[in-house]
Amino acid sequence: MGHTPELRVLLFAALRERAGWRERQLAATRGATPTTVWGQLGLEPADPAATIRVAINQRFARWDSPLAGGDELAFLPPISGG
Repeated sequence: MGHTPELRVLLFAALRERAGWRERQLAATRGATPTTVWGQLGLEPADPAATIRVAINQRFARWDSPLAGGDELAFLPPISGG
Protein backbone atom coordinates (compact mmCIF):
# COMPACT_ATOMS: atom_id res chain seq x y z
CA MET A 1 0.00 0.00 0.00
CA GLY A 2 1.22 3.53 -0.84
CA HIS A 3 1.88 6.29 1.63
CA THR A 4 -0.54 9.23 1.51
CA PRO A 5 1.44 12.47 1.23
CA GLU A 6 0.80 14.90 4.04
CA LEU A 7 0.63 18.63 4.54
CA ARG A 8 2.22 20.23 7.56
CA VAL A 9 -0.19 22.93 8.82
CA LEU A 10 1.05 25.62 11.22
CA LEU A 11 -0.85 28.26 13.18
CA PHE A 12 0.80 31.34 14.64
CA ALA A 13 0.12 33.83 17.44
CA ALA A 14 -3.56 34.48 18.21
CA LEU A 15 -4.69 31.78 15.77
CA ARG A 16 -2.66 29.18 17.67
CA GLU A 17 -4.03 30.41 21.00
CA ARG A 18 -7.66 30.28 19.82
CA ALA A 19 -7.35 26.84 18.21
CA GLY A 20 -5.32 25.32 21.05
CA TRP A 21 -2.76 23.74 18.74
CA ARG A 22 0.36 24.82 16.83
CA GLU A 23 0.93 22.13 14.23
CA ARG A 24 -1.04 19.37 12.50
CA GLN A 25 -0.39 16.86 9.77
CA LEU A 26 -3.21 16.43 7.24
CA ALA A 27 -3.57 14.16 4.24
CA ALA A 28 -2.86 16.06 1.03
CA THR A 29 -5.98 15.76 -1.08
CA ARG A 30 -6.20 16.45 -4.80
CA GLY A 31 -7.18 20.05 -5.48
CA ALA A 32 -6.42 21.24 -1.94
CA THR A 33 -5.84 24.96 -1.42
CA PRO A 34 -5.35 27.03 1.73
CA THR A 35 -9.08 27.87 1.50
CA THR A 36 -10.13 24.21 1.51
CA VAL A 37 -7.73 23.33 4.34
CA TRP A 38 -9.03 26.26 6.45
CA GLY A 39 -12.59 24.99 5.94
CA GLN A 40 -11.55 21.42 6.76
CA LEU A 41 -10.01 22.61 10.05
CA GLY A 42 -13.19 24.49 11.03
CA LEU A 43 -11.32 27.58 12.19
CA GLU A 44 -12.69 31.10 12.62
CA PRO A 45 -13.26 33.48 10.96
CA ALA A 46 -15.41 31.87 8.29
CA ASP A 47 -13.97 34.23 5.62
CA PRO A 48 -10.31 34.55 6.62
CA ALA A 49 -8.84 35.94 3.39
CA ALA A 50 -9.50 39.55 4.41
CA THR A 51 -7.42 39.37 7.59
CA ILE A 52 -5.21 36.27 7.61
CA ARG A 53 -2.14 35.69 5.44
CA VAL A 54 -1.04 32.29 4.21
CA ALA A 55 2.42 31.02 3.41
CA ILE A 56 3.31 27.86 1.52
CA ASN A 57 6.81 26.56 2.13
CA GLN A 58 7.73 29.81 3.90
CA ARG A 59 6.63 32.10 1.04
CA PHE A 60 3.51 34.24 1.11
CA ALA A 61 0.86 32.78 -1.18
CA ARG A 62 -2.70 33.29 -2.34
CA TRP A 63 -5.64 31.54 -0.73
CA ASP A 64 -6.37 29.71 -4.00
CA SER A 65 -2.80 28.40 -4.48
CA PRO A 66 -2.60 24.65 -5.08
CA LEU A 67 -1.06 22.48 -2.37
CA ALA A 68 0.90 19.26 -2.78
CA GLY A 69 2.03 16.52 -0.45
CA GLY A 70 5.04 17.57 1.59
CA ASP A 71 4.06 21.27 1.59
CA GLU A 72 4.15 23.35 4.74
CA LEU A 73 1.10 25.61 5.04
CA ALA A 74 1.14 28.41 7.59
CA PHE A 75 -1.72 30.67 8.64
CA LEU A 76 -0.60 34.04 10.03
CA PRO A 77 -2.87 36.56 11.77
CA PRO A 78 -2.53 40.30 11.14
CA ILE A 79 0.72 41.62 12.52
CA SER A 80 0.76 44.99 14.18
CA GLY A 81 3.86 46.90 14.99
CA GLY A 82 4.96 50.24 16.13
